[in-house]
Amino acid sequence: MAEAVAPAAGQSQASALVSTDYGALTWERPKAPFWQKDWFLFILFMFPNLFLLTLFTFKPAVQNLFISFQRVNLLNSKSRWIGLDNYKYIFNHPTFQQVLWNTLYFTAATLVGVLVLGLLVALLLNQKLRFRDGARAVVFAPYLLSGAAIGIVWAYIFDPRFGLLAQILGWVGISSPNWLNDPNWAMPAIIIVYVWKNLGFAATIFLAGLQAIPQDLYEAAKLDGANAWWRFRSVTLPMLSPISFFLLVTTVLGTFQAFDIQRVMTQGGPAYATTTLVYYVYDQGFGNAANYGRSAAAAMTLFAAMLTITIIQFRASRNQVHYDG
Repeated sequence: MAEAVAPAAGQSQASALVSTDYGALTWERPKAPFWQKDWFLFILFMFPNLFLLTLFTFKPAVQNLFISFQRVNLLNSKSRWIGLDNYKYIFNHPTFQQVLWNTLYFTAATLVGVLVLGLLVALLLNQKLRFRDGARAVVFAPYLLSGAAIGIVWAYIFDPRFGLLAQILGWVGISSPNWLNDPNWAMPAIIIVYVWKNLGFAATIFLAGLQAIPQDLYEAAKLDGANAWWRFRSVTLPMLSPISFFLLVTTVLGTFQAFDIQRVMTQGGPAYATTTLVYYVYDQGFGNAANYGRSAAAAMTLFAAMLTITIIQFRASRNQVHYDG
């Protein structure tokens, strides 16, 4: 049997000598208190974040799900369970079908504009040019500005009579369209502004990826006789695939949630021409208090669309995204 031996003078109380049946002496540490256990520290550090996520994300999401099955009037706080009627209404309503098309159009055009132009700007800024650092700061600056402030400035630029764009087009003999009041031009105007605002972020991320590509790969490609286009296609694009995938996901999610520029410049009009899903959620929820349940149903549709697209992107990226090692 093991027999504990009292610690000698000056010996740490954190451990003690233990005598075994074979006469050997071994050190035995007492069990650490629970507040020193790894699982307790994990809970201690995780709890504040989990509490805030539950309070401000998970709980409202579950509440929104239940509200989407009810008819809710915020003016008198009355609600009535109506099942799937809110979903049937919005999916059968012509306005919601136009909103879905607007969302797809806005997302696809913005995605192409941000990624393609961002890569081109990054390639340009990666060259040895004068004032390159200053140009990088200027390109990134719009991303830091408020969407509402940008919308106000661009609303003046798009003015068909006195706007800067009208003056520039007038120099070449082209009359400016009524950008923000014509259903055919309102969405392109919103896309131009959104691409301009987010172009700097994509260019900066692409630039970081370009600078991380080993120069040995380009030198090896040159030795194999590859021209500039083939080096870009065979070296640059594959090495930028993780960066491109990151920007693809963040840009798609960002466009699905874009709101401030539409709110300031067009208020979703004219004739719902610039109303996307997130703006439709706002319009139904706060524009008409009796449609709060429909707003919740549209919000759940938005959540389902974003979740589905994200899953598809991650599935498709398995064979298209190449990581080092």
